Amino acid sequence: MIIIPARLASTRFPQKVLADIGGLPMVVRTARKVQHLDRVVVAADDEKIISVCKEYGIEAKLTSTTHKSGTDRINECANIAGVEDDELIINVQADEPFIETEVVEKLIERLKSLQEKKEEFIMGSCYNAINAEAAEDPNLVKVVLDDADNAIYFSRSLIPYNRGGGATYYGHIGIYGFSKKSLQEFCGLNDAPIEDIEKLEQLRAIYHGKKISMVKVASTGFGIDTKEDLEKAIEIFL
Repeated sequence: MIIIPARLASTRFPQKVLADIGGLPMVVRTARKVQHLDRVVVAADDEKIISVCKEYGIEAKLTSTTHKSGTDRINECANIAGVEDDELIINVQADEPFIETEVVEKLIERLKSLQEKKEEFIMGSCYNAINAEAAEDPNLVKVVLDDADNAIYFSRSLIPYNRGGGATYYGHIGIYGFSKKSLQEFCGLNDAPIEDIEKLEQLRAIYHGKKISMVKVASTGFGIDTKEDLEKAIEIFL
């Protein structure tokens, strides 16, 4: 199942998930991009989003307005939908209308391989190679990996620090996958100090000793975080 958390009351960009992109609300365009891969459900915090999704034939569930993160929202949605413990859940952000389906497919493949290996905790995400200039941008989250492609750390800062020269930088792509059981476990973990400092919820898993399996992909998609991003997106569909 693919679940798209959609929050109307965004503090930085209110109601951005309903912003028009080429004649479609953002959340609808994102849902349509991936709906051929699996069942898609929008986890909304407001009836207005539910109504818009219904208008376009997109399944949506109303969730609490008090969730701290999108992951907590998709967990509630999965519970409402009666998802089984071993089912895979992919968290696609509502502000990612340009997400490549190949990225989602590669993440699903990795999660299935973890299930075949009988891993107790199943969580995965994606990354791509970025240049040094992009790595300086605090809005672009960086990730450092171990030799098995598990995440060691995520940061908005430039990591690794290039003291010795020749550093390679990887940017985190904000798509996540879990088994339903692992999603429930993640949401039951205590908040981590590093999570609150960096404002990156995935650090909660690392802090508590959980592995996040990372998949390298080639991606040119971008999330819509600002009104400038929205203007760029609209130009693409003109």
